Amino acid sequence: MPFSSPCPVARATELLGDRWVLLIVRDAFDGVHRFSDFQRSLGVARNILSDRLRRLVDGGVLALQPATDGTAYQHYVLTEAGTALFPVVVALRQWGEAQRFAPGEAHSRLVERGNGRELAYMQPRTQRGRVVQAADSRVVKLDPG
Repeated sequence: MPFSSPCPVARATELLGDRWVLLIVRDAFDGVHRFSDFQRSLGVARNILSDRLRRLVDGGVLALQPATDGTAYQHYVLTEAGTALFPVVVALRQWGEAQRFAPGEAHSRLVERGNGRELAYMQPRTQRGRVVQAADSRVVKLDPG
């Protein structure tokens, strides 16, 4: 049964608001496709991984496809909806870099393939390109009547 909240954040977190779910999506962007490779990368229990992968498939974020190497394995691949999560993963990464590491502390880096440069810091912008701060925005809630 789909989540019925009129809030987009609530609906998104109903599917994605779990540590393992977001780390699975991160790994899928990094080229992980097989159950065993997700388990090895994440160190998560099989039952939890199985549940989260099923949730992502049912939610349209991942799809199962036959392995390309001719084996009986199936691969988990990002769907269009899954690929659309890239900015979310980047924003979480950038927040983590800024807020969860000490200055100068080593961490993995996300860079452009072509030139090796780090991505620019992501910020919400108006339709005309001006950076928007939280205080500059508000949510227009549905009329309860």
